[in-house]
Parts: sequence; C-alpha cells; structure tokens
Amino acid sequence: MRTFAITKRVLTEMIRDKRSLALMFLAPILVLWLMSVIFTANSTTNVEVGTVGVTSSVSNNLDQIKHVAVHHYTSQADAKKAMKADKIDAVIHQKGNDYSLTYANTDSSKTAAVKMAFKSALTQTNVNQMKNQLGAAQTTIKKLQATLPVPVQKQLRSQMPTQKKAATPQITNHYVYGDSSTGFFDKMLPILMGFFVFFFVFLISGMALLKERTSGTLSRLLATPVRRSEIVFGYMASYGILAIFQTILIVMATIWLLGVEVVGNVLSIIVINLILALVALAFGILISTFANSEFQMMQFIPVLIIPQIFFSGIIPMDSMASWIQDISYIIPIKYSGDAVSGIMMQGKGLFSFGLDIGVLLIFLVVLTILNVRGLRRYRKV
Repeated sequence: MRTFAITKRVLTEMIRDKRSLALMFLAPILVLWLMSVIFTANSTTNVEVGTVGVTSSVSNNLDQIKHVAVHHYTSQADAKKAMKADKIDAVIHQKGNDYSLTYANTDSSKTAAVKMAFKSALTQTNVNQMKNQLGAAQTTIKKLQATLPVPVQKQLRSQMPTQKKAATPQITNHYVYGDSSTGFFDKMLPILMGFFVFFFVFLISGMALLKERTSGTLSRLLATPVRRSEIVFGYMASYGILAIFQTILIVMATIWLLGVEVVGNVLSIIVINLILALVALAFGILISTFANSEFQMMQFIPVLIIPQIFFSGIIPMDSMASWIQDISYIIPIKYSGDAVSGIMMQGKGLFSFGLDIGVLLIFLVVLTILNVRGLRRYRKV
C-alpha cells in the first residue's frame, strides 16, 4: 500500500506538470520528424566543376551527368581563383592527352562525386571516339573493296591488321586541403567542435543558474538594490571566464589530439568559438529562467540543442528543400561552422567572415536583452 501511495503521488505530480509531459512526448516525435525530413531530402550531391583546355567532347559528356555543372575557364589561375571563392569544387586541366585534377577537398563526398563523374565522362568520350574511328574505317574499307576483284577482297580481309588502342591518358590528382585519405569526418570536425563548445557551455551555465534560483540565492540577490542588467552581466562574466578555458581546451584537443590539418590561423578558430560560447552562455541562462527544475532543463536539450546539429551544415544543405535551408539561418552553430571550416580548410583570415561574426554578435546582444527582461518574472524593477 505504501508503494502504491508513493507511485500515485509521483504520477499525480508528473501529470500536473504539463510542460514536462509535453517535452517528454513531443520532443522525440519532433526529432524523429526532423531526421526524416533531412535524411530523405539529402539523397544527392551537387558538384561544380571548372575546366581549362578540356576538349568539348569530354566537357559535354561531363555536363550531361546528373548533379554536375561545368564551368569553362581560359586559364588555371582563373579556375583556382573561382575555387578559392567556393564557386567550384574541382578544376580539370587538360594538357595534350593528359589530365590534371585539383580538388578543393573540403567535402570528401564532392571529391568522390567529381572523380566518378570525370571517369564516366572520359570513358564515354573514348567509347564515342572508337565508334567514330571504327565507322570511318569500315566506310573507307568498303569503298576500296568495291573497286577490287573478289579474290583480292578476300585476301585483304584475311590480312587486315587489328586496330591499335589509343594511348591511355595520364591522370594526376591534387588536393588543396588534405589528401586522398581525407574523409567526411574531417568536414564534420569544425562543426562538431562548435557544437560541443555550444552544448557544454549551454548546459553548465543553465544548470548553474537554475541551481542558484532553486536554492534561493537568486531571490536574495534580487531583493537587493542591484539592477537586473548588473545581475545578468555578473553571471555572464563569471561563467564566461570558465567558458573561455573550456573553449580553448576543446579547440586544442580537437586540433592536436585528433591530428586535424589546419591551413589557417588557430587563434582565429579560438576567437570564433569563444563568440559562440558566449552565445551559448546567454542562451543557457535564458532557458534556465523557463525551467522549474533540472529535470525540465535536461528536457529542453532534445528540443533546442539536438535539432541545431541537423541544420548546422554537418549534413550538406545544398540539395535540400529551400525551406529547410532557411531554418539554418537562425542556427548560431551554422555561422561558426562556416567560419571555422573556411579558416581550417581554406586558410581564410578572420576578417573574411565579418558577416558570420556579426550575426553571432547579434545573437549575443538579443539573448542578453532577453535575459534582462526575463528576470522580470522574479522582480519587476
């Protein structure tokens, strides 16, 4: 009977907690639906290929392949400039009978798609050339045979030499980032780095402030003449110092422990992730004001944090529906991931990502203002 009474009491409290029930039953459905939409839409990889001096037959066959767009350039310098500006994913340069392929290699799936497409186009070109040569040879032979006596025609057929194979072209591969062993995990790392910075800073700051609120510390602080903005800035400064060390540790461990190749400046990567950590800090403090317990704070994670990784760019967005791509523009991790990827893989400078940094700073300012206004729930002035 006592066990039954305890069970009844706990169930009654849970049923009364409408927010926890909603998070418990709706969150898994939301995450599963997002995964279904994203992984169903992302079934193809679109690639942009630049060609320099490539014959029209190879270019046309390459352009006819699905999900491959071909751009023609007059020089390798122009093509590499376009690749540096992220306009194309690879450059194919033909010199004589040989080919030189240069891959941006920031996405191993696109590198593999270019290799497969080029191989298919080259094979189709060789087959077409052989058919044309064979047809022309047969036509010429028939014309000659028609002018000769029958015994001589039979003798010519028996002595006809076999057709020589065309010289096999030499193909050389070059990689701007990494090498042939660079995999999809290398593309994920800049985004995963930002995700772990965001997740742990969000979790620690949200839980810590929630503990202060439930223990009564925040209530006593609100009873003093201290302004709400001063309280928010004080909490953000204290947790921000911890976030700085945590961010540096995560970045350094990711780069050196995992042996990731970094083309750009490591300090620039740290700066981007520090700004993201401050955004996560403000976001964690804001969400903690809506949670009534640590249990509810944990339940917000699948609803607010996990979906962010789907729209952060860790899964290629270019082949998804436009409305799915639009969601990514309200995800802070997308902007940090784009910036860190450009620094790590392409060696771009910090000031090349002014727009991404500006958007992250806007997130920080807006969330900070919301935190100050959010404290009105506990003190009106």
